[in-house]
Amino acid sequence: MKAKSIRNWYLVHKWSSLICTAFMLLLCITGLPLIFHHEIEHLTGDHPEPVEVAEDAPRITLDGILETAMKRVPGDVPIFMIFDDEEPIVYMRTAASPTEAEDIRSNAYDARTGDHLPAPPFDEGFMWVMFKLHVDLYAGLPGTLFLGIMGLLLVASIVSGVVVYAPFMRKLDFGTVRADRSARVKWLDLHNMVGIVTLAWLFVVGLTGVINTLATPIIKLWQFNEMSALIEPYKGAPPPENLTSIDDALRIAREAAPGTEPSFIAFPGTDFSSPFHYAFFMQGNTPLSSRLVEPVLIDAGTGELTVKAELPWYVTTLLISQPLHFGDYGGLPLKIIWGILDIAGIVILGSGLYLWIGRRRSTLESRLRELEQGADAAVTA
Repeated sequence: MKAKSIRNWYLVHKWSSLICTAFMLLLCITGLPLIFHHEIEHLTGDHPEPVEVAEDAPRITLDGILETAMKRVPGDVPIFMIFDDEEPIVYMRTAASPTEAEDIRSNAYDARTGDHLPAPPFDEGFMWVMFKLHVDLYAGLPGTLFLGIMGLLLVASIVSGVVVYAPFMRKLDFGTVRADRSARVKWLDLHNMVGIVTLAWLFVVGLTGVINTLATPIIKLWQFNEMSALIEPYKGAPPPENLTSIDDALRIAREAAPGTEPSFIAFPGTDFSSPFHYAFFMQGNTPLSSRLVEPVLIDAGTGELTVKAELPWYVTTLLISQPLHFGDYGGLPLKIIWGILDIAGIVILGSGLYLWIGRRRSTLESRLRELEQGADAAVTA
């Protein structure tokens, strides 16, 4: 590779790394507990715990859960009904109105009995702080989009790092750490070795993180394009005054999407539905199909099927990216692997920061020459 080309790639690697390192280090640190959020919440008692119920005990309906939930929050309207993937728990999200959904209240109910399950507020505590720092730095959508830019810089840093260091590292045995050299050289070797080992993971997590930061624009685009077309026949019609049974609507949704169960239900007037519909987001029972939801719109006034919609490719990409980012596909074993790789990412970012802070004053050409000579010396030693 020509010296000028190496110089350009080195500059890309240097400045993309410098700009994003501190923020990526923060994301790796906050992301580590988020990988195990379900397990941590169980250990700390922050997760609702359903009690054992006899097999022949009577079961409550979704309409019954909704009625119980709304009595608990008088003056609110239902926003979402969310179904736990692993336990018989239904979360009811309510707010003063569908358009004031930023001030949401969440309560958990036993899906079998309808009993309220005590749990700390979902927007408080250690895990909430980690979540907010990881998602938007407590700055809302601007913070989320800023982190997306940092993620793009991380991807650029990874690609340029491979281009710059691959020719030099061919002269060293894989995993070589020159322990007889200075502390800076040892840290450089460690930085490069761990970086290569975790290269694919860092690239995937960085890229899926960037996609996740676009969640709000992606959903808005889906609403503007697909959802607007679906509700065109309702244009000018008043919203229904009396809503049909959720259980009856769910039966229709299951018939429209056989072999699926609801992941969540969006009530009329929310961002995920329309003023006229229940939106049932149905999921399969495999690790992949459980993430690729199928929206089924049911007329909330008549209970009739409006349409089973196909998600556009950009929404499907988002839905695949979200669990992949946190290793939430293969249960605890995959989470442990993700956690180990996350720690490796912290080592890479921390060592890169150390190498920058402890850098010597030298020209770019001398640093590149030193790197190549160091590799040559290791081969002849």
